[in-house]
Amino acid sequence: MQLFLGDGSYILTNEGIDCSIPLEGTEQNVRAWYVSPPVIEPVRENGWVGAVAEGGSVNFRSIHFNPHGHGTHTECLGHITSEVHSVNGILDELLYSSVLITVAPEIRLQADGSVDRVVTAASISGQLEGFKAESLIIRTLPNEQGKMHLNYSDTNPAYCDVDILPILDKLGVNHLLIDTPSVDREKDGGELAFHHGFWGVPNNQRFDRTITEMVYIPDEVLDGEYMLNLQTAPFVNDATPSRPVLFPLHRNAED
Repeated sequence: MQLFLGDGSYILTNEGIDCSIPLEGTEQNVRAWYVSPPVIEPVRENGWVGAVAEGGSVNFRSIHFNPHGHGTHTECLGHITSEVHSVNGILDELLYSSVLITVAPEIRLQADGSVDRVVTAASISGQLEGFKAESLIIRTLPNEQGKMHLNYSDTNPAYCDVDILPILDKLGVNHLLIDTPSVDREKDGGELAFHHGFWGVPNNQRFDRTITEMVYIPDEVLDGEYMLNLQTAPFVNDATPSRPVLFPLHRNAED
């Protein structure tokens, strides 16, 4: 089906590209922040078991997981505020204009000898000239398929420098997506500078902005303009599992 947009461009609804990482109850599930793997197990109560393979009438499983640590998730400013704010209900559009870019993070040697990989203004600005978009997806290099199964804990993954915040403001980005566990450094003493800057906490709070982390975009998906359908589970929490779906943008009937 063709879905026409206000400017005459359109998307094809059968061309959606799922950028989420599935949740599975195994050691192979992607994880971060020192959490154990998620657990998916049948309910067992009063002699009844929620597993058809074990004689139950239905499969009836409980799932124990952490949205921040176990896969693709979308979060709001409630992630860093003392007052509880939920991400549920923030996304009020079916589709958001979007740009996908691929970035080779800058290498920085720290005083303690550790090596940081940082997404900087210099590494993204040249790819965004002339664009306006409600969302930005950052795919970092290298982009191995193993990202879907990594244990990121204590690996110092790539993160974002606050110097890209003015670029996001100029572009009109309210929804930032990235394929790393966090936009901030894994160990930063709790500063979370990028989170605070993007959401304007505490002095200029942006309730309309979201950050989506641990997405995965295969290499065959080309950089450029898309429409984004950012699907989220209706959890009343600062973060929720999500399923970002990209749709290639067609400009005319000949595309």
